[in-house]
Amino acid sequence: MDEWDLRRDGFCLLRQAVCPASVARLLAVCRTAFEDETKSVRARSSRGHVYAARNLIDSIPEVSTVWQCERLLSFLRQQLGADLGLVRALFFDKPPDRTWGLAWHKDMSIAVKENTIASAAFSRPTVKAGVPHVIASDDVLKQLLTLRIHLDEVTAENGPLRVIPGSHRSSDTTGESIETAVDIHAAAGDVLAMRPLISHSSGASTPGTRRHRRILHLEFAPSSTLPDGVQWHDFVAPDA
Repeated sequence: MDEWDLRRDGFCLLRQAVCPASVARLLAVCRTAFEDETKSVRARSSRGHVYAARNLIDSIPEVSTVWQCERLLSFLRQQLGADLGLVRALFFDKPPDRTWGLAWHKDMSIAVKENTIASAAFSRPTVKAGVPHVIASDDVLKQLLTLRIHLDEVTAENGPLRVIPGSHRSSDTTGESIETAVDIHAAAGDVLAMRPLISHSSGASTPGTRRHRRILHLEFAPSSTLPDGVQWHDFVAPDA
């Protein structure tokens, strides 16, 4: 693990947490799943290149198993407890010649079964790729943890994620300043653990690069229950 501390900084890197064979398998199954977007995967594409996909839990079985290796599952249990579960899975890529950037933001939206239940803990209902979503309160979001599995090496060349240490403590916390932002460089198989309330962004890839930047983005909760009878859209508990 690098010098970054999840509790203090809101993120940390788990180096070589996913083996090369698992990375290769994930790349292969994602490539197959995205060949026909009219199937179960909801994907956004540009001229034949998929750059984002939602709702992967039902469509790619490996999404529900890759994090159940000893190292990642032990880390998740340490941070979230024994009743944890996977609640959402996304895919991102910056394909060569189809790059994009993302402004500073925090991840505050969660996927639920029903987004019309009255609750002070949730607001601003939306539907994304056919799935109901809501903006969750800080009390809910501070309990969640995201693992971003790097499927490619990430350097300054292919638009790395940027995070502001210490900006994860609430939806209003900005951290020290944008000057303290850290670029997340990683090898394939490295895993970034981050709290959803951390401020993060990413820039475009360097013109002319041939590098992809493929990420499997997995969101976890400490419990299958939410306030006021709201239910997760998906909740995958670890195998016994």
